[in-house]
Amino acid sequence: MQAHSQRLATIPTEQLITDEQRQAKLTFDIAGCHFDLSRQRLDQPALDDLIVLAEEANVESLRNALFAGEELNISERRPVLHMALRDGVPHLSADLVDEIETARQKLFQCADAVRSGTWRGYTNKPITDVVHMGIGGSHLGPELITEALDDYAQATPKIHFVANIDGLDLATALKSLNPETTLFIVASKSFSTLETLENARSARNWFLERTCNKAAISQHFIGITNNFTAAKEFGLAEANLFSIWDWVGGRYSLWSAMGLPAAIAIGSDNFEQLLHGAAMVDRHFAQAPSAENLPLTCALAGLWNYNILGCQSLAILSYDQRLRLLPDYLQQLEMESNGKSVSREGEALDYTTMPILWGGCGTNGQHAYHQLLHQGTSAYAADIIIVAKDTANLPHHRNWLNANALAQAQAMANGWDPQSTDESHRAVIGQHPLSMVLIDELGPTQLGALLATYEHKVFCQGALWNINSFDQWGVELGKKLAEPIYRSLSDQHDLGSLYDRATDALITRLKKPQT
Repeated sequence: MQAHSQRLATIPTEQLITDEQRQAKLTFDIAGCHFDLSRQRLDQPALDDLIVLAEEANVESLRNALFAGEELNISERRPVLHMALRDGVPHLSADLVDEIETARQKLFQCADAVRSGTWRGYTNKPITDVVHMGIGGSHLGPELITEALDDYAQATPKIHFVANIDGLDLATALKSLNPETTLFIVASKSFSTLETLENARSARNWFLERTCNKAAISQHFIGITNNFTAAKEFGLAEANLFSIWDWVGGRYSLWSAMGLPAAIAIGSDNFEQLLHGAAMVDRHFAQAPSAENLPLTCALAGLWNYNILGCQSLAILSYDQRLRLLPDYLQQLEMESNGKSVSREGEALDYTTMPILWGGCGTNGQHAYHQLLHQGTSAYAADIIIVAKDTANLPHHRNWLNANALAQAQAMANGWDPQSTDESHRAVIGQHPLSMVLIDELGPTQLGALLATYEHKVFCQGALWNINSFDQWGVELGKKLAEPIYRSLSDQHDLGSLYDRATDALITRLKKPQT
């Protein structure tokens, strides 16, 4: 790989993309999405050896094990079968198929009842506002779908998303709501997530203070969880509980009942199309040979960029306002999955895995961080997502938006040499690896396919790096440390011996009476 990199360093991207056979190998069309990887800094010999690398890493056998339901989440001894929720796994047992279909129909019946006004509050008024309380995987996906597919949200309640434990997040959402017409969704797989439960307790208190009717909770609170016992102890009615299986990871759960707020917003038929688009990618990923496999090719390009070209940053640049939350969603999907430092066998890695993923919405970013992208000294890779059509009926805006996206891609890939030392400050080196995704129109099928492609790319990269992409133990330490700090901040006991000196000093300052 290093030898290929040295050879390719002298070949400009502009020359690479003239090879029509290479172009055919690096472009893919599926479910209304066109993926163009031709500006990646690769040629056919490098691609061939990357495929050999995938064979040596047993990506194909691990992929087969994934779809067979084997326990690929080895630290938690669980299978990873979120694809089954969108009918993307063949040969499931009849019992599991029936179980998934029953859960899906319950989800759709609830969503359609709320959306149509059939679901009534305790004073027999229809629901006008839905407050969804979750965080991480139970929040980012549903919010992305709800915002991205807002064009499909006709005659539906307004959806409010609350995630942050900062009380201002909840207070802002509740500020103008009427408890008689507000429905709350408490989304926590374990029903022990700190942020979600604190927000849920405060929301319950807000509701009871204004209604003085404890029995009315059953008409205004819904739970999505794998822990029915804890949810019922919280006060939720069993009829209002939606299950999520332990083989569905949080960041892969938007296809399950965790997608309820999105299903309310866009309707069950459109949610079905979202699942269908993802299932199309599932089938492609499971069946396509390595050299023609879109998620694998994306993963290999990523590995090449991070481990060989030294790109420790991946910019997700969404040239569509409806996709402004896509970088946030992908941050969790990719960095929580593959931000690991030990192998599947528990050995310390001597190579880097996941780069920093960040991004924003064009053209705003062009007036902010694109200066660094074009003339900075850091190596990075980029994904640029554009949409051909919108429903705003403002063609000049759309054409300018997409013209800017295409221009930025050309500048990043090819750069510009002013040919004059007097203008060296204008030089743009270019030669940055990037992929383009062109979506014909942003509908449920296309969005489902886009998100599933990224999911499977993440899986392939985890296999290539020999890590477990399906656990997230790194987040546990901070949670553990927060508990005694909270107790110390909440009372007058001096627990400073539990902390380091800097933490103790800040706790003391926080507890000092403000003047």
